[in-house]
Amino acid sequence: MCGITGWVSFDRDLGAERAALDAMTETMSCRGPDDRGVWVQGPAALGHRRLAIIDLPGGRQPMTAETPHGTVALVYSGETYNFTELRRDLTGRGHRFTTDSDTEVVLRGYLEWGDALAERLNGMYAFAIWDGRADKLVMVRDRMGIKPFYHHPTADGVLFGSEPKAILANPLARRRVRLDGLRELFTMIKTPGHAVWDGIHEVEPGTVVTVDRDGVRQRRYWELETRPHTDDRDATVAHVRTLLDDIVRRQLVADVPRCTLLSGGLDSSALTALGARQLAGQGERVRSFAVDFAGQAENFVADELRGTPDTPFVHDVARTAGTDHQDIVLDSQALADPEIRAKVIRARDLPAGLGDMDASLYLLFLAIREHSTVALSGESADEVFGGYLQFFDEAARNTDAFPWLVTMGRHFGDDADVLRPDLTKALDLSSYVADGYRDAVAGIRRLDGESDFEYRMRRISHLHLTRFVRILLDRKDRASMAVGLEVRVPFCDHRLVEYVYNTPWALKSYDGREKTLLREATADVLPKSVYDRVKSPYPSTQDPKYAAALQDQARDLLARPDHRVFELVDPARLRRAVDREAPMTGQADRRGLERALDLALWLEMYDPELVLG
Repeated sequence: MCGITGWVSFDRDLGAERAALDAMTETMSCRGPDDRGVWVQGPAALGHRRLAIIDLPGGRQPMTAETPHGTVALVYSGETYNFTELRRDLTGRGHRFTTDSDTEVVLRGYLEWGDALAERLNGMYAFAIWDGRADKLVMVRDRMGIKPFYHHPTADGVLFGSEPKAILANPLARRRVRLDGLRELFTMIKTPGHAVWDGIHEVEPGTVVTVDRDGVRQRRYWELETRPHTDDRDATVAHVRTLLDDIVRRQLVADVPRCTLLSGGLDSSALTALGARQLAGQGERVRSFAVDFAGQAENFVADELRGTPDTPFVHDVARTAGTDHQDIVLDSQALADPEIRAKVIRARDLPAGLGDMDASLYLLFLAIREHSTVALSGESADEVFGGYLQFFDEAARNTDAFPWLVTMGRHFGDDADVLRPDLTKALDLSSYVADGYRDAVAGIRRLDGESDFEYRMRRISHLHLTRFVRILLDRKDRASMAVGLEVRVPFCDHRLVEYVYNTPWALKSYDGREKTLLREATADVLPKSVYDRVKSPYPSTQDPKYAAALQDQARDLLARPDHRVFELVDPARLRRAVDREAPMTGQADRRGLERALDLALWLEMYDPELVLG
């Protein structure tokens, strides 16, 4: 796991641009605290920051291979979980290896198969290869978009990086955000390729992007396809379990300390229990970590989203699986700390607006990093198996819009309510979302004979797996890599995603409950309390002192009427939130405050040029 960056300029020798490359590379130091490397040859310059996970002494980058017709150089971020099989295949084809790293397997695989290597990889990855034999740059991103990857075309080439901050460190990139960037920022629809920053684009998941003197081209090597499902219920459950056992086994491989993120929900509990069983056979124990808030268990108040506190279920799993467990307990002062807010914004390069949930995730990962370098997460199981409320809510099921916006609007409010009325009118978010929805559902194929209901559920699943999950994967990656922690997401293995996506809803939820397939596939390793537990989202603090701290910070902001944030935020609307006397215990109550404070800090830290016309 690492941070990568680079610059290709066909009209110059980048040997004279070493300072710019160093600046770009250093922005990735949080992603790679263990080592750094740069490589420059003619029109190509590559930078790398390393978080050492596999083959600690041998996996240094940039990694090069000399051929009779030129140098091939690689910068790689991520993990290839089937690298052992690929190495065996390549060795049989005559390749010789000098390290035990998966990085060298990817490099040698490219020499053997070219960019068709992408179809052979199982893992999470973003990598760039300068092919000096043909003077071209090849950029590849994993199928689900687990690892971030961005590029910025220039007049004579391209800039690229794991995160926008690497590109923005180059003098050719302008820190500019237009209306369309703000539209993407204030809607949770994850338009493919969109990066908010003007001129910067995501390398889309499952895509190869090639840059040469003729320009930029892209080829999609994977997409979520509709296929018939022929297995019956028992065979489906059994196959899901077989896949999970194989996925967990592969993703436990590391030469550094590992752990699991344990929330007490079905997803993380299943992974923790499966991992504990596998490691027990090797004489090892799983370490597990959970986030909690001071006083949450004693003062918890149930609502429609969260019916139970996490901690009792976490401890049930830890006892049943025999993990070495630790609760990370956070208080409202830490969650509201502006310095933590700034670190979250720096990690994302954007004012994400998720408030205490972003702060707690960052603080959780910071605490875990003191003990482990790799963590397995239950992220994405809700998208794969159908766990969210909107999969069961009739209004969300039947809307011709992104279904999560229906339930999120109901429970979290609208953070755009804090914006200036003239900006709200210019943004026209409802039209932007409607256009995005039409694009998102346009290519979803319906099976012959598929019922209207099954097709609607297929569309909902597809939208979650190609749009919503990418928002959460990016959040998880940025928060974890900001502290040098690699978080692996077993439920994003493309074999599992493809299989479960094409399983009819009647099988996915054959008992009327969420994630039935996952529950039944792992029933033998779960405590009964977790087997019976209803879905509960990532926790959020209910402490009114947190909201009071936000009000104080927003009051200070209002005392600075010349602050740039008021180019975006309506001071009268913010004042109403500051002056509210009723206790704020829910996320909807304080969402506008969190968004305004995020925007203010982002403008101070990045000083973007805002083009609002």
